[in-house]
Amino acid sequence: MAELLVIRHAQASFGADDYDKLSELGHRQSELVGQALRDAGWVPDRLVTGTLKRQQETLSSMGFAGRPDTHPGLNEYDFHDLLNVRFAGKVPDPVRSDRKTHFRTLRETILDWQAGGLEGARESWRMFVDRVDAARRYATKTDARRVLVISSGGPIGQLVAFSMGAPASQMIALNLQVKNTSLTRFFFSSSSFFLHEFNTTPHFATQERAQLLTYS
Repeated sequence: MAELLVIRHAQASFGADDYDKLSELGHRQSELVGQALRDAGWVPDRLVTGTLKRQQETLSSMGFAGRPDTHPGLNEYDFHDLLNVRFAGKVPDPVRSDRKTHFRTLRETILDWQAGGLEGARESWRMFVDRVDAARRYATKTDARRVLVISSGGPIGQLVAFSMGAPASQMIALNLQVKNTSLTRFFFSSSSFFLHEFNTTPHFATQERAQLLTYS
């Protein structure tokens, strides 16, 4: 069977005016995961990313040659839009600046979204699910045997939940666990798609590198 290796983008610029770019640490994380794959003899024969800058910069810093295909279904859901709908355009400052508050609010907001709330959001939960599945089918409709995908926490959580037949509520539980540059591996064929490993970070396994692990 063929492999689909999905990597979450490296650390973005949390709290900055432009979140959608890698931090200096994010570039270092990307270099390390790319080198770890090459050291293991795992070199992709197809590259796919979403259209977000942080995803494309992650792939670039990983150092693999070749022009990637892109699919917007691999992009993160628009949490800023969901927050604006939830709070009627007046998002509390701690939600934007405090990590603990941010992630607690993220969980609450996504569960509401999944349950059919947040009417007026640019993207419904059903639209998100459908585009992630379209991206999965796009990435796996190939003769390639090793497909490398750079995506984000939400789509990765959804892909894992889909592969396990888990309820929608499990997507956000999985989403919140996904580490920057972690590896989530699936095996696939024309008739099957199943999870092999989730959220691993062998490139941060040493005590020295453990301090480089991040979640945002």
